[in-house]
Amino acid sequence: METKIDTNKLGMDIVDRLKTIYDPEIPVDIYELGLIYDVMVSTDYEVKILMTLTSPNCPVAESLPREVEEKVKSIANVKDAEVEITFDPPWSKDLMSEEAKLELGML
Repeated sequence: METKIDTNKLGMDIVDRLKTIYDPEIPVDIYELGLIYDVMVSTDYEVKILMTLTSPNCPVAESLPREVEEKVKSIANVKDAEVEITFDPPWSKDLMSEEAKLELGML
């Protein structure tokens, strides 16, 4: 009998892992920075993450999505992870959490 995995808990584990990844130019994690638009977990424990970058010319445009995929794939029970980059809607400071704004002295 296959063990049932709580996809909601897995989603929270994924968010916790995303909070360990920092934008190299801004001392705030990518989740609080508002770069993560959606985290989807299928019943097969495959993860798709919809994210953006601070700009289309971001210097980590290639390495950051790869880091996100690798860190999410390293979570127990995740069978696969895929990151999709979008610029719709474009990132803005309004997407940042209150915590991130406080950290950056914007409040």
